[in-house]
Amino acid sequence: IENCLNATELEDIYLPYKPKRKTKATVAIEKGLEPLAQLLFGQSQPVSDEQIAAYISEQVKDNAEALQGARDIIAEWISESEQARTAVRAIFQDTSTISARVLTTKKESEEAQKYRDYFEFKEPLADCPSHRLLAIRRGEKEGFLIMDIGIEKESAISELKNVFVKTSDRAGEQVALATEDAYSRLLKPAIETEFRMSSKTAADEEAIRVFAENLRQLLLASPLGSKRVLAIDPGFRTGCKVVCLDESGAFLKYTTIFPHPPQNDWSGAAATLKELVSRYEIEAIGYGNGTASKETEKLVRGIDFGKPVSIFMVNESGASIYSASEVAREEFPDEDVTVRGAISIGRRLLDPLSELVKIDAKSIGVGQYQHDVNQNRLKDSLDNVVQSCVNYVGVDVNTASKHLLTYVSGLTATTAKNIVEYRNKNGAFKRRDE
Repeated sequence: IENCLNATELEDIYLPYKPKRKTKATVAIEKGLEPLAQLLFGQSQPVSDEQIAAYISEQVKDNAEALQGARDIIAEWISESEQARTAVRAIFQDTSTISARVLTTKKESEEAQKYRDYFEFKEPLADCPSHRLLAIRRGEKEGFLIMDIGIEKESAISELKNVFVKTSDRAGEQVALATEDAYSRLLKPAIETEFRMSSKTAADEEAIRVFAENLRQLLLASPLGSKRVLAIDPGFRTGCKVVCLDESGAFLKYTTIFPHPPQNDWSGAAATLKELVSRYEIEAIGYGNGTASKETEKLVRGIDFGKPVSIFMVNESGASIYSASEVAREEFPDEDVTVRGAISIGRRLLDPLSELVKIDAKSIGVGQYQHDVNQNRLKDSLDNVVQSCVNYVGVDVNTASKHLLTYVSGLTATTAKNIVEYRNKNGAFKRRDE
Protein backbone atom coordinates (compact mmCIF):
# COMPACT_ATOMS: atom_id res chain seq x y z
CA ILE A 1 0.00 0.00 0.00
CA GLU A 2 2.84 2.40 0.88
CA ASN A 3 4.34 1.85 -2.60
CA CYS A 4 1.11 2.44 -4.56
CA LEU A 5 1.33 5.24 -7.12
CA ASN A 6 -2.28 5.35 -8.34
CA ALA A 7 -5.83 4.48 -7.32
CA THR A 8 -6.12 1.54 -9.76
CA GLU A 9 -3.12 -0.19 -8.18
CA LEU A 10 -4.58 0.32 -4.71
CA GLU A 11 -7.96 -1.08 -5.84
CA ASP A 12 -6.22 -4.20 -7.21
CA ILE A 13 -4.50 -4.84 -3.85
CA TYR A 14 -7.77 -4.34 -1.95
CA LEU A 15 -9.89 -6.49 -4.31
CA PRO A 16 -9.39 -9.92 -2.59
CA TYR A 17 -10.56 -8.38 0.73
CA LYS A 18 -13.49 -6.46 -0.72
CA PRO A 19 -16.91 -7.66 0.53
CA LYS A 20 -18.61 -9.34 -2.42
CA ARG A 21 -21.93 -10.67 -3.56
CA LYS A 22 -22.51 -14.42 -3.79
CA THR A 23 -20.28 -15.78 -6.56
CA LYS A 24 -19.56 -19.23 -7.99
CA ALA A 25 -16.38 -19.26 -5.87
CA THR A 26 -18.14 -18.39 -2.59
CA VAL A 27 -20.69 -21.16 -3.25
CA ALA A 28 -17.83 -23.66 -3.86
CA ILE A 29 -16.06 -22.51 -0.66
CA GLU A 30 -19.30 -23.08 1.29
CA LYS A 31 -19.27 -26.66 -0.09
CA GLY A 32 -15.82 -27.14 1.48
CA LEU A 33 -13.84 -27.18 -1.78
CA GLU A 34 -11.24 -24.51 -0.92
CA PRO A 35 -8.56 -27.06 0.26
CA LEU A 36 -8.93 -28.92 -3.08
CA ALA A 37 -8.54 -25.62 -4.96
CA GLN A 38 -5.36 -24.89 -2.96
CA LEU A 39 -4.01 -28.37 -3.72
CA LEU A 40 -4.60 -27.97 -7.47
CA PHE A 41 -3.43 -24.34 -7.62
CA GLY A 42 -0.17 -25.22 -5.81
CA GLN A 43 0.71 -27.77 -8.59
CA SER A 44 3.41 -29.19 -6.30
CA GLN A 45 2.29 -32.83 -6.43
CA PRO A 46 0.17 -35.18 -8.60
CA VAL A 47 -3.52 -35.20 -7.61
CA SER A 48 -5.30 -38.58 -7.67
CA ASP A 49 -9.00 -39.49 -8.08
CA GLU A 50 -8.98 -40.66 -4.47
CA GLN A 51 -7.85 -37.24 -3.21
CA ILE A 52 -10.60 -35.54 -5.20
CA ALA A 53 -13.21 -38.09 -4.05
CA ALA A 54 -12.50 -37.08 -0.45
CA TYR A 55 -14.46 -33.88 -1.14
CA ILE A 56 -17.63 -35.62 -2.30
CA SER A 57 -20.53 -34.85 0.06
CA GLU A 58 -24.28 -34.20 0.09
CA GLN A 59 -23.60 -30.96 -1.79
CA VAL A 60 -20.89 -32.33 -4.12
CA LYS A 61 -22.14 -35.43 -5.95
CA ASP A 62 -19.04 -36.55 -7.89
CA ASN A 63 -15.41 -35.81 -8.83
CA ALA A 64 -16.43 -33.68 -11.85
CA GLU A 65 -18.49 -31.36 -9.62
CA ALA A 66 -15.65 -31.16 -7.10
CA LEU A 67 -13.18 -30.14 -9.83
CA GLN A 68 -15.66 -27.63 -11.26
CA GLY A 69 -16.04 -25.99 -7.83
CA ALA A 70 -12.26 -25.93 -7.32
CA ARG A 71 -11.82 -24.30 -10.77
CA ASP A 72 -14.42 -21.63 -9.83
CA ILE A 73 -12.39 -20.77 -6.73
CA ILE A 74 -9.07 -20.71 -8.66
CA ALA A 75 -10.66 -18.53 -11.39
CA GLU A 76 -11.63 -15.96 -8.76
CA TRP A 77 -8.14 -16.03 -7.20
CA ILE A 78 -6.60 -15.41 -10.64
CA SER A 79 -9.06 -12.63 -11.48
CA GLU A 80 -8.29 -10.91 -8.15
CA SER A 81 -4.54 -11.25 -8.58
CA GLU A 82 -2.81 -7.92 -9.00
CA GLN A 83 -0.32 -9.55 -11.38
CA ALA A 84 -3.10 -10.91 -13.64
CA ARG A 85 -5.00 -7.62 -13.74
CA THR A 86 -1.82 -5.65 -14.50
CA ALA A 87 -0.94 -8.05 -17.34
CA VAL A 88 -4.42 -7.92 -18.95
CA ARG A 89 -4.60 -4.16 -18.45
CA ALA A 90 -1.26 -3.73 -20.25
CA ILE A 91 -2.54 -5.77 -23.22
CA PHE A 92 -5.71 -3.63 -23.32
CA GLN A 93 -3.57 -0.49 -23.18
CA ASP A 94 -1.42 -1.57 -26.13
CA THR A 95 -3.73 -3.55 -28.40
CA SER A 96 -7.41 -3.00 -27.53
CA THR A 97 -9.84 -2.31 -30.35
CA ILE A 98 -13.24 -0.65 -30.24
CA SER A 99 -15.92 -2.25 -32.37
CA ALA A 100 -19.56 -1.46 -33.04
CA ARG A 101 -22.33 -3.27 -34.84
CA VAL A 102 -25.97 -2.53 -35.46
CA LEU A 103 -28.77 -4.42 -33.74
CA THR A 104 -30.27 -6.59 -36.49
CA THR A 105 -33.80 -5.64 -35.48
CA LYS A 106 -33.02 -1.91 -35.81
CA LYS A 107 -30.92 -2.00 -39.00
CA GLU A 108 -33.73 -0.88 -41.34
CA SER A 109 -35.20 1.79 -39.06
CA GLU A 110 -34.92 5.39 -40.19
CA GLU A 111 -33.57 6.62 -36.82
CA ALA A 112 -30.70 4.11 -36.96
CA GLN A 113 -29.44 5.46 -40.30
CA LYS A 114 -27.62 8.38 -38.64
CA TYR A 115 -25.30 5.71 -37.17
CA ARG A 116 -24.81 3.76 -40.43
CA ASP A 117 -21.04 4.52 -40.40
CA TYR A 118 -20.85 2.33 -37.28
CA PHE A 119 -23.02 -0.63 -38.41
CA GLU A 120 -19.82 -2.68 -39.01
CA PHE A 121 -17.02 -0.72 -37.37
CA LYS A 122 -13.66 -1.59 -35.83
CA GLU A 123 -10.46 0.36 -35.07
CA PRO A 124 -7.72 0.54 -32.41
CA LEU A 125 -9.08 2.27 -29.30
CA ALA A 126 -5.96 4.47 -29.11
CA ASP A 127 -6.74 5.87 -32.60
CA CYS A 128 -10.44 6.53 -31.99
CA PRO A 129 -11.07 10.31 -31.75
CA SER A 130 -13.35 11.62 -29.03
CA HIS A 131 -16.22 12.62 -31.34
CA ARG A 132 -16.35 9.09 -32.83
CA LEU A 133 -16.32 7.41 -29.41
CA LEU A 134 -19.10 9.70 -28.16
CA ALA A 135 -21.16 9.01 -31.31
CA ILE A 136 -20.85 5.22 -30.83
CA ARG A 137 -21.76 5.52 -27.14
CA ARG A 138 -24.80 7.63 -28.02
CA GLY A 139 -25.87 5.01 -30.59
CA GLU A 140 -25.51 2.33 -27.92
CA LYS A 141 -27.47 4.41 -25.39
CA GLU A 142 -30.28 4.94 -27.90
CA GLY A 143 -30.44 1.19 -28.54
CA PHE A 144 -29.19 1.04 -32.14
CA LEU A 145 -25.60 -0.15 -31.67
CA ILE A 146 -23.69 -2.72 -29.62
CA MET A 147 -20.24 -1.47 -28.61
CA ASP A 148 -17.35 -3.65 -27.49
CA ILE A 149 -13.80 -2.91 -26.34
CA GLY A 150 -11.69 -6.04 -26.56
CA ILE A 151 -8.31 -7.64 -27.19
CA GLU A 152 -7.17 -10.85 -28.84
CA LYS A 153 -8.43 -13.53 -26.44
CA GLU A 154 -5.72 -16.11 -27.23
CA SER A 155 -2.80 -13.79 -26.49
CA ALA A 156 -4.32 -12.68 -23.17
CA ILE A 157 -5.00 -16.28 -22.03
CA SER A 158 -1.52 -17.36 -23.15
CA GLU A 159 0.03 -14.55 -21.08
CA LEU A 160 -1.97 -15.60 -18.01
CA LYS A 161 -1.11 -19.29 -18.43
CA ASN A 162 2.58 -18.38 -18.54
CA VAL A 163 2.14 -16.89 -15.06
CA PHE A 164 -0.20 -19.40 -13.38
CA VAL A 165 0.22 -22.81 -15.10
CA LYS A 166 3.40 -24.45 -13.81
CA THR A 167 2.94 -28.16 -14.76
CA SER A 168 1.38 -30.23 -17.53
CA ASP A 169 -0.20 -32.83 -15.21
CA ARG A 170 -3.78 -32.99 -13.96
CA ALA A 171 -3.36 -30.03 -11.59
CA GLY A 172 -1.83 -27.93 -14.37
CA GLU A 173 -4.72 -28.85 -16.72
CA GLN A 174 -7.27 -27.74 -14.12
CA VAL A 175 -5.43 -24.44 -13.51
CA ALA A 176 -5.27 -23.89 -17.30
CA LEU A 177 -9.06 -24.39 -17.57
CA ALA A 178 -9.59 -22.07 -14.58
CA THR A 179 -7.34 -19.44 -16.24
CA GLU A 180 -9.47 -19.46 -19.41
CA ASP A 181 -12.62 -19.14 -17.30
CA ALA A 182 -11.07 -16.36 -15.18
CA TYR A 183 -10.26 -14.32 -18.29
CA SER A 184 -13.57 -14.80 -20.16
CA ARG A 185 -15.96 -14.59 -17.21
CA LEU A 186 -14.23 -12.22 -14.80
CA LEU A 187 -11.14 -10.38 -16.05
CA LYS A 188 -12.23 -9.27 -19.53
CA PRO A 189 -15.59 -7.77 -18.39
CA ALA A 190 -13.89 -5.98 -15.45
CA ILE A 191 -10.98 -4.52 -17.44
CA GLU A 192 -13.29 -3.67 -20.37
CA THR A 193 -15.49 -1.69 -17.96
CA GLU A 194 -12.38 0.15 -16.75
CA PHE A 195 -11.41 1.04 -20.33
CA ARG A 196 -14.97 2.02 -21.21
CA MET A 197 -14.89 4.48 -18.32
CA SER A 198 -11.35 5.79 -18.94
CA SER A 199 -11.94 6.21 -22.71
CA LYS A 200 -15.24 8.00 -21.99
CA THR A 201 -13.49 10.31 -19.51
CA ALA A 202 -10.74 11.08 -22.06
CA ALA A 203 -13.36 11.71 -24.80
CA ASP A 204 -15.32 13.97 -22.44
CA GLU A 205 -12.20 15.98 -21.60
CA GLU A 206 -11.36 16.48 -25.29
CA ALA A 207 -14.95 17.47 -26.20
CA ILE A 208 -15.10 19.88 -23.23
CA ARG A 209 -11.72 21.37 -24.20
CA VAL A 210 -12.93 22.04 -27.77
CA PHE A 211 -16.23 23.48 -26.46
CA ALA A 212 -14.37 25.76 -24.02
CA GLU A 213 -11.93 26.96 -26.71
CA ASN A 214 -14.77 27.73 -29.16
CA LEU A 215 -16.65 29.58 -26.41
CA ARG A 216 -13.56 31.64 -25.54
CA GLN A 217 -13.15 32.73 -29.18
CA LEU A 218 -16.83 33.67 -29.41
CA LEU A 219 -16.80 35.65 -26.14
CA LEU A 220 -13.61 37.49 -27.05
CA ALA A 221 -14.81 38.45 -30.55
CA SER A 222 -14.13 42.13 -31.19
CA PRO A 223 -16.99 44.42 -30.11
CA LEU A 224 -18.32 46.91 -32.66
CA GLY A 225 -18.14 49.69 -30.08
CA SER A 226 -20.46 52.65 -29.56
CA LYS A 227 -22.52 52.68 -32.76
CA ARG A 228 -26.23 52.90 -33.42
CA VAL A 229 -27.36 49.48 -34.69
CA LEU A 230 -30.27 48.03 -36.62
CA ALA A 231 -30.65 44.28 -35.94
CA ILE A 232 -32.64 41.80 -38.03
CA ASP A 233 -33.82 38.37 -36.89
CA PRO A 234 -34.54 36.77 -40.31
CA GLY A 235 -37.54 34.53 -41.08
CA PHE A 236 -39.77 33.46 -43.97
CA ARG A 237 -43.43 32.95 -43.06
CA THR A 238 -43.45 35.05 -39.88
CA GLY A 239 -41.30 37.80 -41.44
CA CYS A 240 -38.04 39.42 -40.33
CA LYS A 241 -38.07 41.05 -36.88
CA VAL A 242 -36.28 44.43 -36.97
CA VAL A 243 -35.10 46.47 -33.95
CA CYS A 244 -33.13 49.71 -33.62
CA LEU A 245 -30.69 50.24 -30.71
CA ASP A 246 -28.71 53.29 -29.63
CA GLU A 247 -24.93 53.40 -28.92
CA SER A 248 -25.34 51.80 -25.48
CA GLY A 249 -27.70 49.06 -26.68
CA ALA A 250 -30.89 50.73 -25.43
CA PHE A 251 -34.02 49.66 -27.32
CA LEU A 252 -35.49 52.35 -29.62
CA LYS A 253 -37.88 50.82 -32.17
CA TYR A 254 -39.37 47.48 -33.30
CA THR A 255 -41.11 46.51 -36.55
CA THR A 256 -41.57 43.49 -38.83
CA ILE A 257 -40.85 43.29 -42.56
CA PHE A 258 -41.93 40.54 -45.02
CA PRO A 259 -39.47 40.48 -47.93
CA HIS A 260 -39.39 36.67 -48.34
CA PRO A 261 -41.98 34.05 -49.42
CA PRO A 262 -44.92 33.75 -49.04
CA GLN A 263 -45.48 37.56 -48.82
CA ASN A 264 -42.52 38.63 -51.05
CA ASP A 265 -42.83 42.35 -50.14
CA TRP A 266 -39.24 43.09 -51.19
CA SER A 267 -39.69 46.75 -52.10
CA GLY A 268 -41.79 47.52 -49.00
CA ALA A 269 -39.16 45.88 -46.75
CA ALA A 270 -36.33 47.85 -48.44
CA ALA A 271 -38.24 51.13 -48.00
CA THR A 272 -38.88 50.42 -44.31
CA LEU A 273 -35.19 49.63 -43.63
CA LYS A 274 -34.07 52.75 -45.50
CA GLU A 275 -36.46 54.94 -43.49
CA LEU A 276 -35.34 53.38 -40.14
CA VAL A 277 -31.62 53.86 -40.97
CA SER A 278 -32.29 57.52 -41.73
CA ARG A 279 -34.59 58.25 -38.78
CA TYR A 280 -32.46 56.56 -36.09
CA GLU A 281 -29.07 57.53 -37.62
CA ILE A 282 -28.08 53.85 -37.90
CA GLU A 283 -24.35 53.19 -38.49
CA ALA A 284 -24.33 49.38 -38.67
CA ILE A 285 -26.72 46.53 -39.49
CA GLY A 286 -26.49 43.03 -38.00
CA TYR A 287 -28.54 40.05 -39.26
CA GLY A 288 -28.83 36.59 -37.65
CA ASN A 289 -27.23 33.57 -39.30
CA GLY A 290 -30.31 31.30 -38.99
CA THR A 291 -33.25 30.66 -41.35
CA ALA A 292 -33.47 33.10 -44.32
CA SER A 293 -30.06 34.55 -43.44
CA LYS A 294 -28.63 34.59 -46.99
CA GLU A 295 -31.84 36.04 -48.46
CA THR A 296 -31.87 38.79 -45.82
CA GLU A 297 -28.21 39.64 -46.51
CA LYS A 298 -29.03 40.00 -50.22
CA LEU A 299 -31.88 42.40 -49.35
CA VAL A 300 -29.75 44.58 -47.04
CA ARG A 301 -26.72 44.74 -49.34
CA GLY A 302 -28.96 45.75 -52.27
CA ILE A 303 -30.23 48.93 -50.56
CA ASP A 304 -28.61 52.33 -51.15
CA PHE A 305 -28.81 54.03 -47.74
CA GLY A 306 -27.20 57.22 -49.04
CA LYS A 307 -24.34 56.86 -46.53
CA PRO A 308 -21.84 54.16 -45.47
CA VAL A 309 -23.55 51.51 -43.32
CA SER A 310 -21.51 48.49 -42.16
CA ILE A 311 -23.26 45.11 -42.52
CA PHE A 312 -22.43 42.08 -40.35
CA MET A 313 -23.66 38.52 -39.93
CA VAL A 314 -24.22 37.67 -36.24
CA ASN A 315 -24.19 34.18 -34.68
CA GLU A 316 -27.68 33.87 -33.20
CA SER A 317 -27.17 30.55 -31.32
CA GLY A 318 -28.98 30.72 -28.00
CA ALA A 319 -30.87 33.95 -28.83
CA SER A 320 -34.19 32.10 -28.46
CA ILE A 321 -33.00 30.72 -25.08
CA TYR A 322 -32.22 34.27 -23.93
CA SER A 323 -35.52 35.70 -25.22
CA ALA A 324 -37.53 33.31 -23.01
CA SER A 325 -35.21 33.61 -19.99
CA GLU A 326 -35.74 35.32 -16.63
CA VAL A 327 -32.99 37.84 -17.51
CA ALA A 328 -34.81 38.89 -20.71
CA ARG A 329 -38.16 39.17 -18.91
CA GLU A 330 -36.48 41.37 -16.30
CA GLU A 331 -34.87 43.59 -18.97
CA PHE A 332 -37.89 43.83 -21.32
CA PRO A 333 -41.04 42.92 -19.37
CA ASP A 334 -43.34 44.56 -21.95
CA GLU A 335 -41.80 43.08 -25.11
CA ASP A 336 -42.60 39.86 -26.96
CA VAL A 337 -40.02 37.03 -27.13
CA THR A 338 -39.42 37.73 -30.83
CA VAL A 339 -38.49 41.34 -30.02
CA ARG A 340 -36.10 40.22 -27.25
CA GLY A 341 -34.43 37.79 -29.69
CA ALA A 342 -33.77 40.56 -32.22
CA ILE A 343 -32.47 42.89 -29.49
CA SER A 344 -30.06 40.14 -28.39
CA ILE A 345 -28.70 39.85 -31.96
CA GLY A 346 -28.08 43.61 -32.08
CA ARG A 347 -26.39 43.69 -28.69
CA ARG A 348 -24.15 40.76 -29.64
CA LEU A 349 -22.84 42.92 -32.44
CA LEU A 350 -22.19 45.86 -30.10
CA ASP A 351 -20.51 43.80 -27.36
CA PRO A 352 -20.55 39.97 -27.69
CA LEU A 353 -19.18 39.32 -24.19
CA SER A 354 -21.72 41.47 -22.31
CA GLU A 355 -24.63 39.85 -24.16
CA LEU A 356 -23.51 36.22 -24.25
CA VAL A 357 -22.89 36.01 -20.48
CA LYS A 358 -26.66 36.31 -20.03
CA ILE A 359 -27.14 32.87 -21.62
CA ASP A 360 -26.21 29.50 -20.15
CA ALA A 361 -22.94 28.75 -21.99
CA LYS A 362 -24.21 25.27 -22.98
CA SER A 363 -27.03 26.92 -25.00
CA ILE A 364 -24.64 28.87 -27.23
CA GLY A 365 -24.09 25.70 -29.26
CA VAL A 366 -20.37 25.85 -30.04
CA GLY A 367 -19.56 22.24 -29.09
CA GLN A 368 -20.37 18.66 -30.10
CA TYR A 369 -22.11 15.99 -28.02
CA GLN A 370 -22.61 18.44 -25.18
CA HIS A 371 -25.44 16.34 -23.70
CA ASP A 372 -23.30 13.17 -23.72
CA VAL A 373 -20.32 14.45 -21.74
CA ASN A 374 -20.04 14.78 -17.94
CA GLN A 375 -22.44 17.66 -17.24
CA ASN A 376 -20.77 18.87 -14.03
CA ARG A 377 -17.33 18.96 -15.68
CA LEU A 378 -18.79 20.78 -18.70
CA LYS A 379 -20.53 23.38 -16.53
CA ASP A 380 -17.41 24.00 -14.42
CA SER A 381 -15.22 24.33 -17.50
CA LEU A 382 -17.56 26.73 -19.33
CA ASP A 383 -18.16 28.83 -16.20
CA ASN A 384 -14.37 29.12 -15.81
CA VAL A 385 -14.04 30.26 -19.44
CA VAL A 386 -16.73 32.93 -19.01
CA GLN A 387 -15.16 34.17 -15.76
CA SER A 388 -11.69 34.13 -17.32
CA CYS A 389 -12.88 36.13 -20.36
CA VAL A 390 -14.76 38.72 -18.28
CA ASN A 391 -11.73 39.29 -16.02
CA TYR A 392 -9.33 39.31 -18.98
CA VAL A 393 -11.29 42.07 -20.72
CA GLY A 394 -12.57 43.93 -17.64
CA VAL A 395 -15.94 45.68 -17.30
CA ASP A 396 -17.10 49.26 -16.92
CA VAL A 397 -18.67 49.41 -13.47
CA ASN A 398 -20.96 52.25 -14.62
CA THR A 399 -22.50 50.42 -17.59
CA ALA A 400 -22.10 46.68 -16.85
CA SER A 401 -25.30 44.73 -16.26
CA LYS A 402 -25.94 42.86 -13.03
CA HIS A 403 -25.41 39.59 -14.91
CA LEU A 404 -22.01 40.64 -16.26
CA LEU A 405 -20.83 41.93 -12.86
CA THR A 406 -21.48 38.52 -11.22
CA TYR A 407 -18.58 37.07 -13.28
CA VAL A 408 -16.07 39.63 -11.95
CA SER A 409 -13.72 37.93 -9.47
CA GLY A 410 -14.61 38.86 -5.91
CA LEU A 411 -18.20 39.88 -6.67
CA THR A 412 -21.22 37.73 -5.75
CA ALA A 413 -24.73 37.95 -7.24
CA THR A 414 -25.81 40.03 -4.22
CA THR A 415 -22.87 42.47 -4.54
CA ALA A 416 -23.53 42.84 -8.27
CA LYS A 417 -27.22 43.60 -7.58
CA ASN A 418 -26.26 46.17 -4.91
CA ILE A 419 -23.82 47.89 -7.31
CA VAL A 420 -26.55 48.28 -9.97
CA GLU A 421 -29.08 49.52 -7.40
CA TYR A 422 -26.57 52.05 -6.00
CA ARG A 423 -25.78 53.23 -9.56
CA ASN A 424 -29.48 53.68 -10.40
CA LYS A 425 -30.08 55.63 -7.20
CA ASN A 426 -26.93 57.77 -6.95
CA GLY A 427 -25.66 57.95 -10.54
CA ALA A 428 -22.27 56.85 -11.84
CA PHE A 429 -19.41 55.82 -9.54
CA LYS A 430 -16.74 58.51 -9.50
CA ARG A 431 -14.14 57.02 -7.14
CA ARG A 432 -12.90 53.47 -6.57
CA ASP A 433 -13.64 53.52 -2.81
CA GLU A 434 -17.37 54.12 -3.50
